[in-house]
Amino acid sequence: MSAIEEFALPSVPLPDVPMKTNKRSFVSLLSAMSFVVLAVTGILAFVQPFSIAVVGLHALMGFVFVGLIALHVANNFNHLSRYLKTKMLWVTLLLMGGMTTVFFWQPDPVRSLLALSQNLGPAIDQFEMQDDGLVYQYHPSPHYRMTLTIRTGQGFEVEAPPHVAIWLENASFYHIQTLHEPRDLSVGRAALPYWDFKVRGWEEAKLKAKASGKDPIQQLATDGTSGATRNSSFDPADYILPAAPDNPMPYRLLIEIDQPNDHQPSLVYSVEIDNAAPRAFQLLDLVGYPKQEDDDENGKEVWALFFVDERFHSALTLIDSALLTIDRN
Repeated sequence: MSAIEEFALPSVPLPDVPMKTNKRSFVSLLSAMSFVVLAVTGILAFVQPFSIAVVGLHALMGFVFVGLIALHVANNFNHLSRYLKTKMLWVTLLLMGGMTTVFFWQPDPVRSLLALSQNLGPAIDQFEMQDDGLVYQYHPSPHYRMTLTIRTGQGFEVEAPPHVAIWLENASFYHIQTLHEPRDLSVGRAALPYWDFKVRGWEEAKLKAKASGKDPIQQLATDGTSGATRNSSFDPADYILPAAPDNPMPYRLLIEIDQPNDHQPSLVYSVEIDNAAPRAFQLLDLVGYPKQEDDDENGKEVWALFFVDERFHSALTLIDSALLTIDRN
């Protein structure tokens, strides 16, 4: 044996890192990184206007995170299973159940917090109730933006806001689309009988059209006006965004409003919109209050509008003015 061989240090093999440890580290690091992406995109989605890129990234990364958490639980099941035998399990279940319930039902404090978000979503409409008025925006296309600004009067109560419904009718006075319905639908339908009557007629006609196996829009146009005419369409797009812009059809926008516990009927405001003679600004007029009449010859319910009379006082001060603005680009 040579001197070099005699005094050479024996080689020490590197310890093998268990495969399970590598797997745990990999899953833990990926989970942490995906959580960072979720946190950042969640904050961006809250503070910025709606972005399909941000929301899409947040949603897809959420699915990845769920999968990683499942792997994390599988890798640490023996250790985590010990927690299932402690009282802390019930505390966490109650806490998470309480938060989930509150966030899902969204009481006023939660709604106030969500109202701080700049993410209005991809919805084509938005309704906002403020101290000095109501603002409704309808944006069905980049080339058409409708804004209804209602300035409230002295009779408007912020603590107990009125029931409000906004809808469209064709020139034959048939409901074609509800733009905004009352927040409490069951109470709102009773408080706003004229809008409720119009909607029920529309829903009944839809059911009949569906049962007949015919196209609902075409069937409604024929049944609703006893023969299809130029102004009988029940498709809102035919009025708001007509396929033939040079030959548009007029339609009406209506508001029904009722202040709870004022012992006065609801009031209806209306304006006619004609894209053939477009106007950027139009004021809505008070057209009356709804009253049920005798059933027609077919036994169907009938509601009509009547001129306001001496029974009205504070209800007339709910709305100071209602201005419709249409930007047709």
